[in-house]
Amino acid sequence: MAQEAPHPWPRAAITGASSGIGAALARTLAGPGQVLHLAGRDAARLAGTAAACREAGAEVAETAFDVRDAAAAEAWVRGAGPLDLLIANAGTSAGTGDGTESPSQVRAIFEVNLTGALNVMLPALEAIRAQPPDADSVRGRIAAITSIAAFLVSPGAPAYCASKAALQRWVEATDPVARRDGVRLHAVCPGFVRTPMTAPNRFPMPLLMEPEEAARRTLAGIAAGRTRIVFPRAIYVAARALGMVPARWLSGLPAKRSSS
Repeated sequence: MAQEAPHPWPRAAITGASSGIGAALARTLAGPGQVLHLAGRDAARLAGTAAACREAGAEVAETAFDVRDAAAAEAWVRGAGPLDLLIANAGTSAGTGDGTESPSQVRAIFEVNLTGALNVMLPALEAIRAQPPDADSVRGRIAAITSIAAFLVSPGAPAYCASKAALQRWVEATDPVARRDGVRLHAVCPGFVRTPMTAPNRFPMPLLMEPEEAARRTLAGIAAGRTRIVFPRAIYVAARALGMVPARWLSGLPAKRSSS
């Protein structure tokens, strides 16, 4: 008799799975009976994540593509077949330092963090709606890795904050309608996580956590059915408080880099 997957989502897909939170999510989900569809831009690093997941007993399909390529993203989602969980994790960031964001930098951040996420989430939403429901009348789940920065107006990282805010708002506004069709959406908003993208930061990162802990909290929040999953709570409370401060008073905030 085949062993059951160690989590309630035996068929899962993750973008940005080559490192950081995405790789940690894949490793956390991996186990006998688990099918994983992993995507990332760096084929070599993605292969490393896939190998670790196979060693844990999972069946893994890896695909290298850029989420900004809408056709490639849709083909990946369609090719995965039925899914219990899709996590749009791929993201990017760049702070302003002492200057301003260039037009090309602003466009690149929005294209990856917002458009890239929608490139996988929209076809997944359509595909999952057509799946049969489980015993709880849920056909599947879609999660987006946003950020606690979504609740800030930071002059040090305007495009990053705005792109994550737009994604978080879209997910939370879409969930009430999607759940009528048996699809749940989750906005995951982590604080500082030790990843290759936060490594260049040269400012204090309070309550910095390891990607494995971020993955654990993410999956626990999805399992609990929370639409908004935020951690650490203290950073979230501070971000909401700062969100009420006039933007001109926040000019000294550091140029936060992505947690994903």
